[in-house]
Amino acid sequence: MDVPQLLLVGLVLSLGLVGVLIPGVPGTLLVWAGLLWWALHERSAPAWTLLVAATALLLVVQVVKWQLPPRRARGLPVTARTGVFAGAGALLGFVLLPVLGAVPGFVGGIYLCERLRLGTHGEAWASTRAVMRAAGTSVLVELFACLLVVGAWVGVVAAAD
Repeated sequence: MDVPQLLLVGLVLSLGLVGVLIPGVPGTLLVWAGLLWWALHERSAPAWTLLVAATALLLVVQVVKWQLPPRRARGLPVTARTGVFAGAGALLGFVLLPVLGAVPGFVGGIYLCERLRLGTHGEAWASTRAVMRAAGTSVLVELFACLLVVGAWVGVVAAAD
């Protein structure tokens, strides 16, 4: 696969990651579609293996999300800014402490956003817990799975070159 096409696949995967954080956008589907596009053009054993593993993981995540309590974000300070902070924290955590760092990074991003908004530790922590109970857990599960898929894709592409 040539470089411009790899960049387009990377763009679709990135849009999928952002889409996970935006309600109503099928971020997981975008990540899977980008991976499918890449695997169809790559036609190698690692590409097909990654596609099958990612498909299984993303399907399991959908089942897990259905088992979690429904999102109840009404009345909570869940804004686009919260999503940006949570997503940036998860990505930063994923890179700094590979894979496992996404979880504390996500929660830390929400806490930082709430701390800047509310000013005190106690109020910010209470608000962070409320946000995580209402919507954060399902978003975190989906984002973590998509980060794993995108990270694995980057690893396979880097190993192929």
